[in-house]
Amino acid sequence: MSRIVVLIALLLSLPLLGLGVPFLFPESIPGAASIGSQGTLAHLWEFVLGDYLISTVILLLGVALGVFVLGVGNAWLVANYQFPGKRIFEWALILPLAVPTYVMAYLFVDMLDFSGPVQSGLRQVLGLERLWFFPDPRSLGGAIWTFSFCLFPYVYLIARTAFLDRSGRLAEVAETLGYSGFQAFYKLVLPMARPAIFAGMALALMEVLADYGAVSYFGIQTFATGIFRAWLSFGDRLAAVQLSLGLLAFVLLIFYIEQHNRARLRYAISGSVPRATIAKKLTGKKALFAFLVCGLTVLCSFILPVLGLLQLQWEQGITVDARYTAWLSNSIWLASVTALISVASALFLAYFARASKSAAMQWVNRLLSLGYALPGAVLAVGILSLLGLIESAWIMSATVWVLIYAYLIRFLSSSLQSVETGLSRITPAMDSTAALLGASQWQTMMQVHLPLLKRSLLTAGLFVFVDVMKELPATLLLRPFNFDTLAVATYQLAADERLSELALPSLTIVLAGLIPVILLSQAMSKPRAY
Repeated sequence: MSRIVVLIALLLSLPLLGLGVPFLFPESIPGAASIGSQGTLAHLWEFVLGDYLISTVILLLGVALGVFVLGVGNAWLVANYQFPGKRIFEWALILPLAVPTYVMAYLFVDMLDFSGPVQSGLRQVLGLERLWFFPDPRSLGGAIWTFSFCLFPYVYLIARTAFLDRSGRLAEVAETLGYSGFQAFYKLVLPMARPAIFAGMALALMEVLADYGAVSYFGIQTFATGIFRAWLSFGDRLAAVQLSLGLLAFVLLIFYIEQHNRARLRYAISGSVPRATIAKKLTGKKALFAFLVCGLTVLCSFILPVLGLLQLQWEQGITVDARYTAWLSNSIWLASVTALISVASALFLAYFARASKSAAMQWVNRLLSLGYALPGAVLAVGILSLLGLIESAWIMSATVWVLIYAYLIRFLSSSLQSVETGLSRITPAMDSTAALLGASQWQTMMQVHLPLLKRSLLTAGLFVFVDVMKELPATLLLRPFNFDTLAVATYQLAADERLSELALPSLTIVLAGLIPVILLSQAMSKPRAY
């Protein structure tokens, strides 16, 4: 059985080995023999690598600041104060997770462009032909704005939990020290919650690095856009591999910093039972300020994008693109098959690790969980390099299983973590009781464990399903000819500036993303036990 687990781990690690093909087999890629000298790498460094590096760093720093302000600010207000609309904002602030970043980018530019409703209205009110002071929405600043409003829920969810766990006890400490509310937040709560907050920021930044649709629409030169340009436009496989390694280096750096900060959580969490936070009731201007902060955040990050999609659909009318059915069926088929395989694999891996109690199997599962941190473009380039080595790239045009294989690597961690969490709630006493009653290990799993794991398995499959529906970079590179999904169709329609036609596929993706968000909001609304 352990051999099967090792085999699965090796199969899911092959794309990373594919990135080393130009180094191990330079003859397999034309021009790869010059690697490390004055070849492609020197050309990239001289002409484009500097721009990719600067743009990527500025984008990461801007988004880090944006998600920190939006996530931590809203989490602090919701966790510690009572004000009008708080019960709605508690779950409404996670709704932006349902909107893909590339959809938000298209709507943001359409709304704030020269011919958009905002600039058109301002020109009419001010009587000007051109708003010279209005910033260009299709810019690096516009990308930072878009990513911040799409991804801040990662920080909000973790920061809110951290504040609820710590604020109750720290509020008493702040009162004894004579701190004001802001001083208590800045000097006590924020430093204690810093590792958890950075974990949320790391998730958001890894999503930024993995994105291709939004940054390409904004015209920003990042490692992700460089990979696509090198592979698809110039046919330079070596450059694509080297840029993929550069992007992977960014991801590993963020992952290392996040793990380093997580290791310090032991300094931030006490062993005592957390005390419930007593929310202070705000009145007057303070209550209005809290309502406006949370309300404007929800308005910009979810309500306006959805209204924009509905308006575009209204302009398009009730007509439906004849290709929509194919896009929808392709997306649902890919997402369903990937979810089933992912959940089955996660159940096998997690259950075997629990049954064997082997440290090696636990390590293998942790290794497989790193797949979510790998950008889709990096995975695709690794797979394409392997197929090129064995001269089997034709497989891509004949089957979608290569694409499913990439999805499985990317999203197995979601289902694996969910299944492991469900198994952790099944105590060893249940296994012992079943054994005393004469049940075999197989009978125990089928009659005891699986019924208790139903919700975890459903949640795991649901999250993988939605992730596959939204995935764009890997799909663009690995899909067979004439095989488009909702995500690919949305990207292509936006690239052709046919925004009114992308409303229906975009709304479908958003509606699919709302399902796990609703489940998550229901879990958050349950009363906390202390």
